[in-house]
Amino acid sequence: MARAAARAKLNAVWEAVHKAGVPDLLRLNPLLAGISRSPALAQVATLFSPYDFNPLGFDPFRKLLEAHVDFALLRTTPGPELLIAATDVATGRPRLFRRREITVQSVLASACLPTLHHAVVIDGYAYWDGGFSANPDLLTLVRESPVADTLIVKLNALDKNGVPTTTREIAARINQITFNQPMLRDIEVIEAVRALYRRWSRLNTAADARIARHRFHLIDAGRFTSGLAPESKGKPELALLTYLHDAGRSETEKWMARSRRSIGSRATVDLGKHFLSPRPAAQPSSSTGSSTPPEAAA
Repeated sequence: MARAAARAKLNAVWEAVHKAGVPDLLRLNPLLAGISRSPALAQVATLFSPYDFNPLGFDPFRKLLEAHVDFALLRTTPGPELLIAATDVATGRPRLFRRREITVQSVLASACLPTLHHAVVIDGYAYWDGGFSANPDLLTLVRESPVADTLIVKLNALDKNGVPTTTREIAARINQITFNQPMLRDIEVIEAVRALYRRWSRLNTAADARIARHRFHLIDAGRFTSGLAPESKGKPELALLTYLHDAGRSETEKWMARSRRSIGSRATVDLGKHFLSPRPAAQPSSSTGSSTPPEAAA
C-alpha cells in the first residue's frame, strides 16, 4: 500500500512538472510571449538575466513543491538520510542540506540554474544549483552511509562525439562538463585512497578503509539521454517524461535481475575503469538507445 501511494505521489509530481514547465515563466512577460517551449528559451538565457526577464523571481517549481510535498513530515518522520546539495554563490563551495534541514528553499536552491532563476537565499547566503560543486557528494555518502553499497544513476553520458559548433550546442556541452566535474573529482579521490590502501593497508585510518572497501553499482542512462536536444531539460513534455520513466524502469529491472545477488558482497562497476579510463579510438557516432526519444524523433 505504501509503495502504491508513493508511486501515485511521484506520478502527481511529474504531471505537475509537465503542466508547470520551467519555460512557462516567460509567459508572464509580454515582451517574451510566444517563445516558451521553444529553442528560443536557450537564446534568451544568454541574452537576458533572470533579474531582467523575471524581475519578481517567479518560480513555478515553488508552488508545485508546496502543493505536493509535506516538508515538515519529511523532516520529522524516521527514514533514510537525505543529502541535498546547493552551491554557495560567494565561495563556490557546496552546502549539504540534511533531512532535518530540508525545506522548499533548500530544494529550490539545489536546482537553481543562475541563467533562469534568481539565487535562492537561505540564512542570509545566496545559493545556486548544487551540481556546480557536488553532483553528488560521493565522499560524504561513503563516509556516512550506514551501508557499504552505493548505487549511482548516471543520467548523462560523459563523452560526447563531435565538436559543438552552435551557441546552443556549445553551452550545453559546457554545462555537461561543468556538472560532471564534482563527481569525477570525488572518484579520483576514492581511487587514490584505494590505491594507497592496497599498498599500505596497515597504515590507513578506519575512514580510509571504509572508502577503499565501499562497493559501487551503476545504472547508466546515457544511451537514452544522449540523443535528446539540449533544450529538452527545460521542456518537460509529457511524451519525454513518459519515455524517460519507461526507460528508467526497464533499465532498473534489468540491473536488479543481473546484480541483485551482488549487493552486500561485491561491486558491479569499476569506478576507475568506467569513469577515468583514457578514451578509446574515435568511432562513428550511432544511436544505441533501445528506442527513439521523442525529441530526436520530432
